Amino acid sequence: MSKAVIVKDVSKRYKLYKKNSERILDLLLPWKDVGEDFYALNGVSLEVEHGEIVGFIGINGSGKSTLSNIIAGIIPPTSGEVIANGSISLIAVNAGLDNNLTGRQNIELKLLMLGFSKAEIDSMEEEIIEFAEIEKFIDQPVKSYSSGMKSRLGFSISVRVNPDILIVDEALSVGDKAFSEKSLAKMMEFKERGKTMFFVSHSLGQMRKFCDRIVWLEYGTIREIGETEEVLKHYDAFMKDYQKMSKKERNRYRDDVLAKLGNTGGNQE
Repeated sequence: MSKAVIVKDVSKRYKLYKKNSERILDLLLPWKDVGEDFYALNGVSLEVEHGEIVGFIGINGSGKSTLSNIIAGIIPPTSGEVIANGSISLIAVNAGLDNNLTGRQNIELKLLMLGFSKAEIDSMEEEIIEFAEIEKFIDQPVKSYSSGMKSRLGFSISVRVNPDILIVDEALSVGDKAFSEKSLAKMMEFKERGKTMFFVSHSLGQMRKFCDRIVWLEYGTIREIGETEEVLKHYDAFMKDYQKMSKKERNRYRDDVLAKLGNTGGNQE
């Protein structure tokens, strides 16, 4: 049986500019190579089985969301490729939502883009609204929603669409505990049905409860990959030391790691 997802030597390069004039010059004269290359991901490879739940961990700036977005097809890699065998849905705060449209209009637009008919959308709409628990606000512009409401709406649409591969990027870290537990229950249901999932979270407790394997990303590369309990044990020990570091010490640690990797600059997830 083929793998659910194959990530082959994926890198994502961005340009860092010291001032806006450098950005403009780089657009006008690309052969001059103005600005500094920075790799948000650098040579990442990963194979995921059908029905496997893989967690992404790492400090801020490690590349978790960049990798999630590349797997989901939201942004392209600079080099390398991702092979996905099945439909993919990304759940992240604001992912795929138009702030100027109402919640209901966002549901209809997203389902239309996914190829559902008007009759199918009508039959799904109320269930999505009910699961998201935003009935009073469904006809208000999404720009007026809290981050938790946006996350609940995105999650509700994505799970109702019933994708083969689900990517959850910090979407359960916002909102109330009751909805978080309901969402985890839905994800456990998907797991029992053999869905493939990627899970990005700062909650190690959720990771232990949910994931089969963990990928520990550090400044754009995979530092460790393996069974959940083993990797989380190593990561927890690292975080205890990292949290004791001053800002200066953290910057020095980052620079040392990036120097070994041949990378420079700062990262935005």
